[in-house]
Amino acid sequence: MLPVSDAVLAALPGALQRPYRADWSNDGGRTWTPCGLQAGSAQITASRTAETRYTGSATLTGVTSGAAGINPISTNLRLWQGVQLPRAQPVWFPVGRYTVGRPRQTRTGLEVELAGIEDEIRSAGLPTARTVGPGDARGLVETLVGEALPGVPVAWRAGVNADMLIPQLLAEDSRWAVLSSGTDSSGTSTGIVESLAAEIFADARGVITVAPVPTLADPVVWRIGRGPGGVLIEPQTEQSSEGLANVWAVTGDAGSGESVIGPAYAWDDDPGSLTYAGPDPVGDPLAPQRLGLWHVRLRVQRHTSAVITSLTQAYEVAHAKLADSLGVQYSLALTAVCNPALEPGDVIEAEVTPGVWEKHLVDTLSYTLGAASMSLTTRTSARRL
Repeated sequence: MLPVSDAVLAALPGALQRPYRADWSNDGGRTWTPCGLQAGSAQITASRTAETRYTGSATLTGVTSGAAGINPISTNLRLWQGVQLPRAQPVWFPVGRYTVGRPRQTRTGLEVELAGIEDEIRSAGLPTARTVGPGDARGLVETLVGEALPGVPVAWRAGVNADMLIPQLLAEDSRWAVLSSGTDSSGTSTGIVESLAAEIFADARGVITVAPVPTLADPVVWRIGRGPGGVLIEPQTEQSSEGLANVWAVTGDAGSGESVIGPAYAWDDDPGSLTYAGPDPVGDPLAPQRLGLWHVRLRVQRHTSAVITSLTQAYEVAHAKLADSLGVQYSLALTAVCNPALEPGDVIEAEVTPGVWEKHLVDTLSYTLGAASMSLTTRTSARRL
């Protein structure tokens, strides 16, 4: 979650106003020019599973189009959401830095489609195939990002080993594939950040961020309760097995006759979990039958990476993959008081029924700038009854 005081969180239901603003830049963010927003036009969605974390649309006012104004080549747009509390100045929160697509002049202003600045890295393909590395992850990632987005910083969150040595890789054409989670022609992963058991995205400030894969074991950042002073408006639960995997096998294979690392395994070992994989699905696959665990079902996924060079690294990636593929079977769609400090990947605690609280991981959030409510889609680990 973005930095926010406990006092502001507690006062969200009673906010007097929710002002908003925007500014744009054509020089890579060195200077920013304020512009207007048509009321109710700025809609944003932030999602962990989308190609760019932040997307949206808006109608800009007080601007011109073209080379010296808003254009789809050089323009970046920043959005901001404010919270006006009694007897205080507005507290402002960034809501993404975007590339501008399809500007269209209308009677009310300039309509634009918005995509996070990861889109500029994806578009900045490699002019020719080249080798990347060997070197530490920090240097390789920051070089690849800096070539596509001069002047944009890279932030490394706690829990990511930015000094890990990355072997030499062949980067064929896609810069984002080498940075994030791409594969070569044989299907072997070549993603640098994925090999760190991490993910890469542009955060709400427009900073390229490398962060650990979030899990339900992370600290709760916001409690969404019912009743007087509560902020939960309308929860709806849904169960699904889409994307579920409760066993992962991860291998490091650089090819060229080099020795194979692993495989390293990770599985759901919680007997109380609906996705429990048994005591040892690798070494003792008949244990569920022998022990009468009739509910156990395996959903196995494999992952091979040319960037994994040690068994310890393979174990870290296996557990990150497991954390990201568990809990999808029980999701919660809810409408709550708008909290612009909330980010995808945050862990919240929601009162799903009166007196019953559950931890959920936020996958997607969306709202209209200036609106009092927001929509969330979350997931959690289901428990056996």
